Amino acid sequence: MELSFASNVLVFCLVFLAGFIDSAAGGGGLISLPAYYLVGLSPAYAAGSNKLSAFAGTFTATLKYAKNKQINWSIATIALGASFVGSFFGAELFKIIPEKTISIIILIVLPLMALLILSKDKRKKEVKNVKNNKLNIVLAVIIGLCSGVYDGLIGPGTGTVLQLLFSNVMGFSALLAAGSARLVNLGSNVGALISLMLQSRVVYSLAVPAALFGIMGNWLGANLAIKKGERFIRVIIIFVLCLLAFKTIHDLA
Repeated sequence: MELSFASNVLVFCLVFLAGFIDSAAGGGGLISLPAYYLVGLSPAYAAGSNKLSAFAGTFTATLKYAKNKQINWSIATIALGASFVGSFFGAELFKIIPEKTISIIILIVLPLMALLILSKDKRKKEVKNVKNNKLNIVLAVIIGLCSGVYDGLIGPGTGTVLQLLFSNVMGFSALLAAGSARLVNLGSNVGALISLMLQSRVVYSLAVPAALFGIMGNWLGANLAIKKGERFIRVIIIFVLCLLAFKTIHDLA
């Protein structure tokens, strides 16, 4: 698939912005996935290409949080394994669910994810680290599986949902939730990416260079995560969400 220079630049810029936002607050997929849609990729190819660039960026952010000891490894690793399995099967659903149905699901789910992002400040709370008891291990598996299936099939908003769940269900502090969510999201990215690559659903000529911009965005965002920078991000997310909704409705018409 050949794209114009302007189309490539559009994707690269939006993937960079998505990486910056996702590493600090989650929800970057609300920007990066529409970027691939806007240049003409189908839902399946957009998902595959987005997963490749998202994996590279999320890996970078995870390294940064790990370096600053902001990951609960025992709980997050369990959730990571579950998310890997869940995302693989979520991506496999592309084989049996028509692309038009996926578009409808995206149109329904993305506004809900945006609402979670808009209400996140009201939900956040700083608490101590959780104990690694049996209940929390079971919760980690459930969180990993559910977020993995969602990430494999739809994608955008997974990181934000994980942060909310780790903070409100598991009891993590906001920063620890952000770091742990990046690790789990990394697992779901890998699982979905493997499935989509096996289905030849990745446009490498676009996704590989986009991944480099995602890495830069994630690195910058992770460095600024402890600062207050989420308010202006909300406007960008809603703007891009409107673009995606418009394009999805247009495709369904």
